[in-house]
Amino acid sequence: MNYVLDPSYIDPAMDSRSATFENPTGGRGMGGTAHGGRKGAPSRILNPGERVVLADLEGPGTIRHIWMAFPPATPELLRALTLEVFYDGAALPSVSVPALDFFGLPHGRPAEHYSALFSTNEGHGFNAFVPMPFRRAVRVEFINASPQPTVLYYEIDFTLEPSLPDHAGYLHAAFRRENPTVQRRDFVIAEGLRGPGRFLGCVVGVRVIDDGMWYGEGEVKIYRDGDRAFPTICGTGLEDYVGSGWGLGRHQGPFGGAPLYVAPGNDGPGPNPNPNYVGFYRWHLADPVMFQRELRVTIQQIGAIMFLAGQEAQLAAYEANHPVAGAGWVRPGSGILAWGIVERIDDYCATAFVYCRDPQPVPRLDVAAATRDISRLGFEKPDPLEPLIPLLLGFP
Repeated sequence: MNYVLDPSYIDPAMDSRSATFENPTGGRGMGGTAHGGRKGAPSRILNPGERVVLADLEGPGTIRHIWMAFPPATPELLRALTLEVFYDGAALPSVSVPALDFFGLPHGRPAEHYSALFSTNEGHGFNAFVPMPFRRAVRVEFINASPQPTVLYYEIDFTLEPSLPDHAGYLHAAFRRENPTVQRRDFVIAEGLRGPGRFLGCVVGVRVIDDGMWYGEGEVKIYRDGDRAFPTICGTGLEDYVGSGWGLGRHQGPFGGAPLYVAPGNDGPGPNPNPNYVGFYRWHLADPVMFQRELRVTIQQIGAIMFLAGQEAQLAAYEANHPVAGAGWVRPGSGILAWGIVERIDDYCATAFVYCRDPQPVPRLDVAAATRDISRLGFEKPDPLEPLIPLLLGFP
């Protein structure tokens, strides 16, 4: 990491390359050859179901930066755009996720954001600066799994090196969703990869479907190397895991933030108790989470609610379907009948990022499950470019 921390650092053995549609192997002197080198072929129109190879590289080396841009579209269409990565000639991918989720944005909704590893510049340019080492080879593929054509621009910047250190891990990324969750069964963010490894972090999305007052009391739990009933690392609440407190509104930071916050009448920072959609990220860079053999990361679906004096019938109806969590109901008086934290059901998704010493397959993305129940809501405004770009690019 000397080249990152010290910009004067020079390593002549590091061979800097770039892969594009014109040069997917990143060959020396092979970039920008179309049209005599005068603005070549930076993009391609992808038909429904089309899969393209973005990079097919021989190692050892490290992908350093991925940039992509594709036209604004409805959430269902955008979330069907899929990214897969195969290491060292493997037949199954070690990365298989919706492209937007990979860049930090769940629910098929672009939003401007900036973090230490990922950014969406101006809400249109998707960037990943997460290192992706590979020893023998790596192949990056993009799939338009939507029912409509799209256009893709991209650039993958990488370095070739004489060798990789033994501690260099392969990046794995897997998508999971429970729509809806099961009451009292914690949603799984990450599991199934063997160590040694490192949990880099996650992008989590919640579609709030319970009618309680607040959805985010659930604790993030990290089970390592033999933990069973209880984890080694346990957080204190959903917004606390992101580094915020007393609710979760739109914000962003180097290691944690919530760039996606969809709620009527809320276009700025600050939370409403129940947004329609929320997306947050957490990167364990300064606080590394290592494991020797196994890893399991979960988050509880626990919320909070309050009832005022005179709402005895509403409290009884809510209690019938919401078991209490924690210490149970608190009855402070002074006009408050009861308040407490309760078990609830919502729609959770997550993309987990895990480095492992050995490349391993992850579950293949289920596009139908990923795109279900994320339609644009009546108060959401489409991007002004959405109706124009298809006309300019010549596809319906």
